[in-house]
Amino acid sequence: MGGDNAPQVVVEGIEKARNEWSDIEFVLYGDETKIKKYLKDDKNITIVHTDEEVLGTDEPVKAIRTKKNSSMVRAAKSVKDGENDAMFSLGNTGALLAAGIFIIGRIKQVDRPALMPTLPVTNSPLGVNMLDVGANAEAKASYLQQWAVMGSIYAQDVKSIKEPRIGLLNNGSEEDKGDTLHKEAYELLSNTEEINFIGNVESNDILAGVADVIVTDGFTGNAALKATEGTATILLKELKKALMDNGFFTKMGAAIIAPSLKGIKAMFDTSRAGGAVLLGLKSPVVKAHGAANVETIFYTVKQIYDMLLNDTINKANTYFEKMQKEQ
Repeated sequence: MGGDNAPQVVVEGIEKARNEWSDIEFVLYGDETKIKKYLKDDKNITIVHTDEEVLGTDEPVKAIRTKKNSSMVRAAKSVKDGENDAMFSLGNTGALLAAGIFIIGRIKQVDRPALMPTLPVTNSPLGVNMLDVGANAEAKASYLQQWAVMGSIYAQDVKSIKEPRIGLLNNGSEEDKGDTLHKEAYELLSNTEEINFIGNVESNDILAGVADVIVTDGFTGNAALKATEGTATILLKELKKALMDNGFFTKMGAAIIAPSLKGIKAMFDTSRAGGAVLLGLKSPVVKAHGAANVETIFYTVKQIYDMLLNDTINKANTYFEKMQKEQ
């Protein structure tokens, strides 16, 4: 039950989701007294009290191994044991990755799970999924192939995109661009059946909507993600400053264009996309942003619900089993 505004936003978001989907049973792990403070109706909601907390400053693997009664560890173990079907958290990202990998476990045919958020794009409210953005600093071409397959299945199931466009993040659009890893990945992706590989995507096109899923190694993906988020934050901040701190007539102009500016702000709002999925695990595990609001929690539940209804995890498992037999 981590996050900047937990447990309030989590409880309110869960209640909103419960009211929308009455067939979902929710289990909230955390301080029972704090949770009950905000819980208006416990229909379909069970509370499991925990008295340990994984802090943002904790070393992820150590925290998972030592804080057995933390909400994150208890929730992950419940998924592993089949008591629950999926989990999400607003807490320590590294610890959630560790809990997913070491407690819930990865799909047998997936070498390394990948973290996949949704980024905004200029031409579609569906955004673009990019993986990996930090779970694996180093990667092999085969990892990127696996991530492309899982990302494609996810885009079909959760975003209802019939033939998702899969791009490879690279330092040029030409086929022969990049280092050995990217050249090998390009070759593998070009020959991977059942995905719509469109070739290389440069970093300046990440938000342009040229692809539905972009694959990359975790080091590059994390750097690109933070550079993109940081640039967007600075631009919006400086734009607001320029409009509000330059006299009366500038403020009047700002009032006139305010509706258009709201559209730009809405484009960067990815709350409807839910959280970042840790793809490659035996069950859905999602990391919601620490500053998530009620809407983000609601749509994170929807995101997981769609994955469960469409059997997204087993589809990936079946695909990899087929690939393994054909090799």
